[in-house]
Amino acid sequence: MGEEVKFHGMWASPFSRRVELALKLKAIPYQYIEEDLSNKTPSLLRYNPVHKKVPVLVHNDKPVAESMVIIEYMDETWENNPFLPRDSYERAMARFYAKFIDDKLLPTLAKLGQTAGKENEETIEEIHEQLKVLEDELKGKQFFGGQRIGYLDIVAMILVWLHLAGSITGQKILSTEKFPLIYEWIERVMKMEVVNECLIPEEKRQDWIQLAQRAPKSASN
Repeated sequence: MGEEVKFHGMWASPFSRRVELALKLKAIPYQYIEEDLSNKTPSLLRYNPVHKKVPVLVHNDKPVAESMVIIEYMDETWENNPFLPRDSYERAMARFYAKFIDDKLLPTLAKLGQTAGKENEETIEEIHEQLKVLEDELKGKQFFGGQRIGYLDIVAMILVWLHLAGSITGQKILSTEKFPLIYEWIERVMKMEVVNECLIPEEKRQDWIQLAQRAPKSASN
């Protein structure tokens, strides 16, 4: 059966990069369409008329939106290199912690730079409490997915972005002392060629930080 896969994304979106990583891990050939979020293509507006966001995956002219939904769709459609565990409980837990990252951790991270003084200290403390949840989830594991990279690892790549942002801004939320397992996980995944292919190039990271500070929240999901 002929397969046509198109992927609408944006270079600085961690949500788009999630989908890019999933596509590469599955070895799925695809056409990439870079979106200018200040001047979105008619195709993006047609394929995602509800949210008008990236990422959007178009498989044989059928659009799928939102990064976690896309990743699950890919896992069900292309059975090679499965992302989600076979065990139903483990699968439920992977989804639970993925939702925790998007619904709890990311909104708290978004407050960084928007607060000062005691309020900023409280935000950092809240982030540390949330990171401790993920630290505990890594106990006894090489990856969140167990012995190899899986669904939750793909969603958790935001931790790599947090690490990179800290090296640029000097505000290092992650440390080996507080979060040794997360730090080891970051070092482990950053040794993977496929992961590095889906990170923002070093020469564009300063631009990414500036863009992230002024980007609208509705840019991607």
